[in-house]
Formats: sequence, structure tokens, C-alpha cells
Amino acid sequence: MSITNAENSLFDEWKGNRKGFVSDGLVSEQDYLYSDTKICIVLKEVNDPDGGGWDLRAFLAEGARSQTWNNVVRWINGIRNINRDIPWQEFDEINEADRQSSLKSICAMNLKKSPGTYTTDKASLNKVANEDRSFIEKQFSLYNPDITICGGTGDLFKDTAGLNEYEWKRTNRGIWWYERAPKKYVIAYCHPEARVDNPLIVYGLIDAIREIYS
Repeated sequence: MSITNAENSLFDEWKGNRKGFVSDGLVSEQDYLYSDTKICIVLKEVNDPDGGGWDLRAFLAEGARSQTWNNVVRWINGIRNINRDIPWQEFDEINEADRQSSLKSICAMNLKKSPGTYTTDKASLNKVANEDRSFIEKQFSLYNPDITICGGTGDLFKDTAGLNEYEWKRTNRGIWWYERAPKKYVIAYCHPEARVDNPLIVYGLIDAIREIYS
């Protein structure tokens, strides 16, 4: 069974528990499997006050939206050129075609599959993710990524994905991470749309991964 078919089978079971279920995961299975570094982005929930019921994979394949996903594109490009010091001028301008090209090769999953609004209700997120922990663990097990970036979800993902046996480590500049399997890393980082200047969000992660790889 392909990973995408396994995702859809899991979601068929999962969506009965969640009104407005938003599917997520691999944007393009082929592009993900053939990428030199398999990257998984773990976020909280989609921002959709209209109630959800759609597929994040298709949304990302179409180029998504700049607010969250431009920085993800910058992360992807930085990680896949980790030994090159990319100047901000090359990162600055990201368009829809850039997002379509880069996002098709990643996995993106939300811990809460029912939608929220711009500001996450932490109590609701924790409640739903803990109720759905068996599904979250099964979903993540499909992907075996090289780099998992938790955008504001580090401890909750570690718990609900069944990864509590691993101990957090810290980079010299304070970024938390752990190695969940040989050369397979999970990094607790800020949300890509955090209220911080974009260069700090981008270079902070690239710097951490360079240190982890060293």
C-alpha cells in the first residue's frame, strides 16, 4: 500500500471523531520519497473559521498562502543547501510558483485535525491531540522523515506521537532537539508565522540544524 493510501485509510477512521476534519500529510508521495532530505512540518491546526472539511495536501500543492508557508519554503531551501550560506536577498522574494515547487516535497501534519482560528486555544489543542494520540502516532509512523520541525508543538508532539523515550538536547544557542533514530532529528522551534522578523525565524533554524549535523 502506498503512503498516501495508508494516510487516506487512517483518515477515514479518524475523521468520524472530528467535525470539519482537515486531511494533511504528503503533498506528493513521489517527490517526498525522492527528496534528498525528507522534511516533516508539525503544526497545531489550520486557521479556518468557516469550519474545515478540506485537504491541506491539495492546498499546499496549489501554493498555499504566503503568511505561513513562505518561511517554510525558506526552511526547506536552507536545509537542502545546509552547507551554503544563503544571503537574505535570495530568500526574500517567495512567490506562488516557489511555494508549489518546494512544498510538494514535504510532509505537513497538524496535531488537531479540526480547524481553529488565528489564535490557537491551547486547552482545546491539548485535549484533542491527547484524545487522538493513537492516530497521531500512526500517522507520523508512515513518514520516517529525516528532519521533523515542530512549529510550536514540540512537547505535545513528543508526547502524542509516542516519542517520550527520547531526551531533549539543546544547541549552543538554545534550540531544543532530539534524535529519534540514527540521523533522524526532531526540532522544537517556533511557528513559521511567529511574531519575529523573518530572517531570525529562518536563520535560527538553519543555524541549529548545522550544529545538530556537525
